[in-house]
Formats: sequence, C-alpha cells, structure tokens
Amino acid sequence: MKNIFILSIILSFTLVSCGQIQKAENNKKIQNPTNKYDYEIVVSDLENPWGFVFLPDDSMLINEKKGDLVLVKNDKKNLIKNMPAVYNRGQGGLLDIALHPNYKNNGWIYFTYASAEGEGDGGNTALMRAKLENESLVQKELLYKATPNTTRGQHFGSRIVFDEENNVYFSIGERGNRDENPQDITLDGGKVYRLKEDGSIPTDNPFYASAEAKKAIYSYGHRNPQGMEVHPQTKEIWLHEHGPMGGDEVNVVKKGANYGWPVITYGKNYSGIPITDKTAQVGMEQPIHYWVPSIAPSGMAFVTSNKYPKLKGGLLVGSLKFQYLEFLKLDGKKIVERTKLLENIGRVRSINQAEDGYIYIGVENLGIVKLNPLKND
Repeated sequence: MKNIFILSIILSFTLVSCGQIQKAENNKKIQNPTNKYDYEIVVSDLENPWGFVFLPDDSMLINEKKGDLVLVKNDKKNLIKNMPAVYNRGQGGLLDIALHPNYKNNGWIYFTYASAEGEGDGGNTALMRAKLENESLVQKELLYKATPNTTRGQHFGSRIVFDEENNVYFSIGERGNRDENPQDITLDGGKVYRLKEDGSIPTDNPFYASAEAKKAIYSYGHRNPQGMEVHPQTKEIWLHEHGPMGGDEVNVVKKGANYGWPVITYGKNYSGIPITDKTAQVGMEQPIHYWVPSIAPSGMAFVTSNKYPKLKGGLLVGSLKFQYLEFLKLDGKKIVERTKLLENIGRVRSINQAEDGYIYIGVENLGIVKLNPLKND
C-alpha cells in the first residue's frame, strides 16, 4: 500500500514536470464590434431579474431576486401567489427558473432560491418544483435544500438545466466557505448537483455509493457558478463561475470531476495577496477559458438562431462588473475571440434565446430587453 502511494506521488510529479497538464489559454483581448448592436425593452421596471422563462402562450415568468415571481402577460405584470419564503440577503434571494422539457404536458416549473428552512440562522440554496394554476403555485415540492444554514451573504449560485433524460442539474456556490465546502464531497456548497426530475437521486451519480458523500453531487471544486447551459450539439453542460479578483472561468462539467477551487485558481484574493501559487494540478480540471480581470459573469446562452448570423455558433455571457454583454466566438471548446456588445447597458444578470429565435436579456434596474439583429447582417 505504501509503495502504491509513493508511486502515485512520483507519477503526479512526473506529469507536472513533463508539462502534461494542459493549462488554460490566457485571456483573449476583448474587441469592440464595428457594427453596433442595440436593444428594445420588452419588460420594464425590474430590479434584479435573476432568471426568466417564456411559457407556451408567450407569457413570461420572471424571478425578481427579492422574492417576487412575476407573470407578464399582455403587457401586464401580476405577482404569483403562494411562493415559498425567500431568504433575501446579500447575493441570495429568488434565483434561477426553468421549465421541465415536457412542460406542455406536465406543467412542472423548477426554481432555485435562498431558503431559511432547517436548523440554524441564515439560509442556503434550495431547489423546488411547482405548477402554476390561477396565478398561484400549487403542488410545491422541495427537491433539495443545501445545509447548513449560514448568515453569510455570498455565493449561493445558482442555475438550472436538464439533460436528454430529463435529469435536472443545478449549481450551488460555496457560500463563502472556500477552505471547507468546495473540496469536501460530504458537504454542500461549491458543487453541481444532479437529480431525477422528481427529486430522487440517480444511482449512477458519481458518489452515490460513497457512504458519507452528498449523493446528489455531480461535480465539485466550484466557487460560484451563475451561468449554465447545455451545448446544442454535443449536449455537454457548460458552466461559468465567478473567480475572486481575476480567474472567472468557463468549464465543461464532467461527471465526478474536481474543478480545483481553491487549490488551483487564476485569481487572487481581493487584497491582491495570492490564494495559491498553483494554477494546475493533476486530478483537477482546467477551465477552457478564464478572465483576467474578472468580468463577474452571470447568465449564459448559446446562439443557434439564424436571426444573428455573426453570433450564431457562439456563446453569450453577461458582465455584472463591467455592465455589458460579451460574445465568445468558439472553435470547438476553444474561445478564439471576445466581443463586447451593449456596452454600458447595466448589470447583465440573465440571458435566454427564446423559441422565436431572438435573444432576451435581463438587466438589473432596467428590465428584460430584446437584442436587435444588425440591419445589414
């Protein structure tokens, strides 16, 4: 046993020494487009539209961080009744929202929110599903609630996606407890989770057989993921997450993989002092892209629509810090170009490509806007 341990150390050292850890490419310089995109406001007077979805009748459900679920229909706003209690503190509140892939037949709506339910002061991120009836939530089911509660106000995550088997994936940030939660699979926080659509845990989850692990964990070593989407061709789950000062990342989520936080990072403490001298380590995933300086990314959408020929095939990401929409041109899993769109629009929180092919963007203290295609595109 001792010899196996020594051999593993030698192997790890050899891999690092020989440069076989493929480090992420350095940050691409951002470009400003020659042709300027503009937008039109479709829903005004929103404070923090953390997530939104379009219903089959063209109405819209919008999560306001403060805890309001807003139904917009025929240009009128109504608050949905019978919402769960939302712990609105710091970065926590009512977060993402997603429709079940078979929503037209089953009516299930999934959303994440900060919840004070359970023992201890404060709150943590929860996933609930419910149905909408007469502008009220019915059949509410709490599918997951992270523990423990904490009064810390940072790093709740959270985004929601579904795979082709209708499993639901959602992210929870490490809740400001970077030295314990992200690297420990017996603890919640700093993880991407996978559940079946009814909230039960798939038996092929990577840590299902581990007695002490949180069995819903799909990947770990994350900091604060606030963007997650399924790639339209490969069906892989892409995720971006906030770094500290520098080191925001784009990752492709793999089953059971460790994304390194805080053992490896391209960022520093906000004081400027290094967190670690490591940007790579055997057994930890490298991002496919990282930002320095941080843009504070939120929201994500792949562009598949023919309405935006110059953007088709790429990835849109919102910037909270610099208040613009960023376009990432892709070559497979490589980011080959960055372009700044909608400069100074405000803190971009959420992004969706709707069934009508248009891109819609949630902007803090503005509302939901539609990205207008270029006239001569």
